[in-house]
Amino acid sequence: MSPIKRILITMSNQMELNHIRSFVVLAKELHYRRAADRLFISQPGLSKRIRQLESALESQLFKRHTRSVELTFSGQYLLSEAQSILDQVEGIKSQIRLIEKGSQGEVRIGFVGSAMQGVIPDLVMKSNTLHPDIHFTLEEMSIVNQLEDIRNNHLDIGFVRQDKVPTGLSIRPVYEESFALVLPKDHPVDQESFEGLSQFKDESFILFSSDYSSTYYYNQIMSIFDNAGFDPIISNRSINANIIFKLVGNGFGIAIVPKSLAQDYNLPIKLIELSDIPQRAVLSVVWKKKQYSNLVKNVLDIIIDN
Repeated sequence: MSPIKRILITMSNQMELNHIRSFVVLAKELHYRRAADRLFISQPGLSKRIRQLESALESQLFKRHTRSVELTFSGQYLLSEAQSILDQVEGIKSQIRLIEKGSQGEVRIGFVGSAMQGVIPDLVMKSNTLHPDIHFTLEEMSIVNQLEDIRNNHLDIGFVRQDKVPTGLSIRPVYEESFALVLPKDHPVDQESFEGLSQFKDESFILFSSDYSSTYYYNQIMSIFDNAGFDPIISNRSINANIIFKLVGNGFGIAIVPKSLAQDYNLPIKLIELSDIPQRAVLSVVWKKKQYSNLVKNVLDIIIDN
């Protein structure tokens, strides 16, 4: 835990969280009148809260100008820490409301699209049997956003295609499958006539954007082409699997994806499983190393013991 965060937690026992909220609102508005209006307090009242906060931290958080303010370096750092504290407080409130309604609480899960084809539905079904009072919030997200949100306590668990994670996070492989070539339904090559990826060296490929996938996943895909002996012609990139498959179905190119990702789509496409290549699509679960929530531990036990 950072020194600033320890100070904020100590301060939260000594003064109202309103001081921290007031700082965050002013830091985003950078205007006392607008911030005071958003907080439904007077400008002098807001100024008093900021002075008290600066006094407690022994640091100037804002540079004052005639009509506006700007954050100091200390204020910029405090903003990210303060927002994290407020997010945790809101998370605690949400959990308490669920407990009052008879629920153990909520576990927030982020995932890449292919995890929804089997891993997450299986998890939810098993959790409903073993821990029926746990609720889930599920959101498809890029790998980068998942890792960031887990670090900032906005997510509890992530499902990613990644081999390494930043310090403070844990990762464990949970599912492995083959890759598949996705072709338009009327493409002349099918599973029976497929001889190798080199058959498609003159065709255009559609890949996941680097904004959605990871360097690890991208390098895996490129190594498939390297082993086939050619550099792909890349015509399009997308962050959405459905868009990729629609482009393939309409003849704009072909794609390589984890096999499970291309299932259950009612589109004019077909799959050729690349079962003979060494590359495998590995799905891993990620969570924060210092995990204090029994709810999250219960869910992780289900995932890892599966």
